[in-house]
Amino acid sequence: MTDEAADPRVDARAEPAEPAGPVALGVVRTPTGHAGVDAHLARLADADHLAADGHVEVYEDVHRGLRDALTALDAPPVPGPYENRS
Repeated sequence: MTDEAADPRVDARAEPAEPAGPVALGVVRTPTGHAGVDAHLARLADADHLAADGHVEVYEDVHRGLRDALTALDAPPVPGPYENRS
């Protein structure tokens, strides 16, 4: 016999509690000074209002954007219209 069955204070007819909804974690995002990176990091706030199964889409989107920003740092500079002198 379990403790709940033996405890007369537990109402066996009570409905199970509903799961809590999404709650913002309140994580502070410090600006980096790079507008593109800051925009992707700000997108993380969208996950605060989603259930856990919706976080993956936001995290993958942010990861893709940050990866693209890092890749752009390795790209050679594009010459301007008048820099192609022979």
